[in-house]
Amino acid sequence: MPSPSRKLLVTSALPYANGPIHIGHLVEYVQTDIWVRFQRLAGHDATYLCASDAHGTPIMLKARDAGVAPEALVERFRAEHQEAFAGFRVAFDNYYTTHSEENRVLVEQFYARLTARGLIAQRVIQQAYDAEAGMFLPDRFIRGNCPVCDTPDQYGDSCESCGATYTPAELKNARSVVSGSAPVEKASVHYFFQLAAFEPSLKTWLAGGHVHESVARKLQEWFTAGLRDWDISRDAPYFGFRIPGTADKFFYVWLDAPVGYMASHRNWLQKTGRPDSEFDAAWDPDSTTELHHFIGKDILYFHTLFWPALLEGAGFRRPTAVHVHGFLTVNGQKMSKSRGTFIAATTYLKHLDPEYLRYYYAFKLGSGLDDIDLSLDDFVARVNADLVGKVVNLASRCAGFISQRFDGKLADALDSPALYASFVAAGESIAGAYDQRDYGRAMRETMLLADAANKYIDDQKPWVLARDEATLPRVQAVCTQGLNLFRVLMTYLAPVLPRVAADAGAFLRTGSLSWAGRATPLLGSRIAVYEPLLVRVDPGAVSRMVEDSMETPPPNSAPPAPALAAAASPTSVTAEIELADFQKVDLRIATVLQAEAVEGADKLVRLTLDIGTEQRTVLSGIKSAYAPADLVGRQVILVANLKPRKMRFGISQGMVLAAGGDTGLFLVGPDAPAPAGTRVT
Repeated sequence: MPSPSRKLLVTSALPYANGPIHIGHLVEYVQTDIWVRFQRLAGHDATYLCASDAHGTPIMLKARDAGVAPEALVERFRAEHQEAFAGFRVAFDNYYTTHSEENRVLVEQFYARLTARGLIAQRVIQQAYDAEAGMFLPDRFIRGNCPVCDTPDQYGDSCESCGATYTPAELKNARSVVSGSAPVEKASVHYFFQLAAFEPSLKTWLAGGHVHESVARKLQEWFTAGLRDWDISRDAPYFGFRIPGTADKFFYVWLDAPVGYMASHRNWLQKTGRPDSEFDAAWDPDSTTELHHFIGKDILYFHTLFWPALLEGAGFRRPTAVHVHGFLTVNGQKMSKSRGTFIAATTYLKHLDPEYLRYYYAFKLGSGLDDIDLSLDDFVARVNADLVGKVVNLASRCAGFISQRFDGKLADALDSPALYASFVAAGESIAGAYDQRDYGRAMRETMLLADAANKYIDDQKPWVLARDEATLPRVQAVCTQGLNLFRVLMTYLAPVLPRVAADAGAFLRTGSLSWAGRATPLLGSRIAVYEPLLVRVDPGAVSRMVEDSMETPPPNSAPPAPALAAAASPTSVTAEIELADFQKVDLRIATVLQAEAVEGADKLVRLTLDIGTEQRTVLSGIKSAYAPADLVGRQVILVANLKPRKMRFGISQGMVLAAGGDTGLFLVGPDAPAPAGTRVT
């Protein structure tokens, strides 16, 4: 376990305030939020800071096109971003803006200190100018062929294909994004930060383990090419902070954006009534507070070279670590509006639970900068198998017995203390994986524990023990064991599934979960009545989300699928259906918890079924073939997505599969015991 005395400032990259948040952005914010939640769960003092990146020519031009002030545009997107992040349970302590007085003061402080140390140089440069638009062109408003690898349609400052950095003048076949015309060169005075002066200290810092080894190797390419002075100024018109002592020069957005981390921290201290001395202590070169930045690999250069050098040059501390992640692909390809895989956060939230995606990202994320792929089919299968089939199913299987047979009271002792101790001990490795941001390993190790917990329940068979009054105490002990194992699993998943963890705490009546609290089992206390904590991912909802994300509705949309027909006699064959129609039927393994004859009905048996995430009541016409008492503990196949049917004797929430003919009626079931809720494919 990490030391219990850590104090951490944690940031995600500042989202640019000129467009909506999409699922590609969310990789970073979910990754950071999970790490912060783990640190707090482990007892550390972690503060999570972010802000809108509010300056630059793109925002200025978009505001102009929309007929609004840049400030209004920024605030609109800031509100939209906050709503999207909150929907995905990303819990910032402070979400501010770089267009703030705090940031202006800090940026000017940086500039004054760097100037005083002789680290800012003025030079007349020939800069790209759009004669048609009447404006100087920032790097990202010029596109052309990379001067290194010749990849077309690259920005004027760096190549997305080979990673090379260069000046706009070096770009081949350059054109203005504003007017489409070829830019011309025009003289202008610019201000440069002398980055090369920090090459020795940057090499020492990078060798100190502050970045992943793969990032350190990538950075060697820039050292080999030689560090260049960095242009920190832009010409008017420009939306940003004016450089002191000038009339028409502004600080480049990439200077004030990272300083925005500091401004957000200072603003949070002010809002929470803390003294500014805490700010000075946190950003002092000798600070004991850890500073962790989470970023994407596309902004690696700025955060691992420019930013540490700026901090050192201005007399502030450098980051403890810069954690870099890769990009997101969907179904193995770049996100695409035409394919419906460029999915906005708000579109996702219309259709699916955010904790599904949080878990899937966690399962995919490691500590390096490899890209991750969101395979939508695997997404459905993974979430349903792991979270619903293994974790939530465990609580469902045990809670009914405790509530119905023991008035909600847990046993006074565990059935297997050694098994519980092994679950607690596994937390050391899982904690290490979380701390190193190897969430994939943390999820895999947690799911192995979930498999062991469900095997324990399968082996003990509380549904069989419940048939005999003499073995009822063992039912209570076994189910108490199962619920305690579930509590440990939810503790390990709490950073990833904050809502489910909170609901689990309410169900177990423990309050908030804590890493240390897992060591002490719940014994002799009462639990609440179980309610489903998470339901299965509906593949139809995924399809509707993709359709909603397409630029235009797909042509020749298929007609609605026909309703399920009534069962035919065994001697006839109904009209053929397509495979796609059959695949819409959700078949799950269910365990019969209770069975009783329906009074007044000749054929009906009322079944109470455990399907992993919930209990269902089904009225089934199988009384002629099965005595109700013989059905308890048996596993059957349930059509789980059949619309509930109101009958004379109550509502039937599904249908159990049976086959019949001249030789009688037979229930269809699995050929080997399986966890309730397992999908039949």
